[in-house]
Amino acid sequence: MNGIREKMPMIIAVILAIALCGIALYFGENYESVYYTQIDNTKIQGISATDDMKYEYTLDCYNENGNKKEIKFKTSRELREAAFLMLEVRTFGVHAWKEVQINELPDKVKTALNIE
Repeated sequence: MNGIREKMPMIIAVILAIALCGIALYFGENYESVYYTQIDNTKIQGISATDDMKYEYTLDCYNENGNKKEIKFKTSRELREAAFLMLEVRTFGVHAWKEVQINELPDKVKTALNIE
């Protein structure tokens, strides 16, 4: 009986550590930021001829405050040159992207991209 009582604090600590890691991973993966960029097809790299995601872009992207971040994301096709994209970025990378019009870009993003 004393052996279990002595080990109980360690068992509780391990259970709490596992629970905290699970919570952190859940909230980390579901944390989402929005970034904007403009396609530059000179910054595309072909990565696979057999997978669905054949290309990888590495582009300078900006959040709504104009803060810059270099982001890599994969696509199944080459995207339209100079198109504007809105990227939904989660902890582990780009979750989704869609093409947007220039009037949908925040003002600070337009400034960062030297538009207008």
